Amino acid sequence: MNSQKGFLLSFIKYGENDAVLHCFTEEDGFQTYFLKGIYAKRNKKKALLLPLSQLSFSVNPGKGNGIQSVSRFELVRNNDIYTDVKMNTVIFFVSDFLNQILRNENKNTVVFFSIDEFINELALENYQSHLVFLIKILKIQGVAPLVSTGSYLDPETGVFTTGLTHQLFSEETSSIWKTILSSENPYQIRIHSSRRKDFLDSLLVYYHYHITDFKIPASLEVIQQIFE
Repeated sequence: MNSQKGFLLSFIKYGENDAVLHCFTEEDGFQTYFLKGIYAKRNKKKALLLPLSQLSFSVNPGKGNGIQSVSRFELVRNNDIYTDVKMNTVIFFVSDFLNQILRNENKNTVVFFSIDEFINELALENYQSHLVFLIKILKIQGVAPLVSTGSYLDPETGVFTTGLTHQLFSEETSSIWKTILSSENPYQIRIHSSRRKDFLDSLLVYYHYHITDFKIPASLEVIQQIFE
């Protein structure tokens, strides 16, 4: 048995009372766990199964190549991000996003603590923190654009050019990219509400070009409606 700390990215009910959890852990990166009895009537801990909740697990190794199982788990810390509609929407979107792009990620403490930093920003009612966070993930993955003197970001090459190469990467949107990429404190940058939808769309286009098998998160429509 070993102990792990991790962020819950997704969970699927298995049978009547059990669940399969997908988590990003501090020590082992992306992991899948089997959790027995969580949906039993008397089990109150199912309320802790929330996207991006930080949990502490006791984990039993699987038999042979079988899935590891969780014998017990606790919430590392409690916060109010799930009671605010906008925060909740952002959390669901980001967990959906990370559940996809971190599937093959081994131990990466920079990613782990970046998730923690993002949640802290969101808890401070920084409702655009997910936009900055997605660029931070690109930087960590080593596929972020290279800042240069050009005014237009080419999403396919990741280079700023002198002419428009993609309709979503206007001079204004490209400027936001450049400002965030160049800032030492990007979470302090404020993106005007009228620009956020286009900027998010541009992020998804960039991920499509640079992250293998990337798919648009199913929760995109919800987050766009909330922030209209």
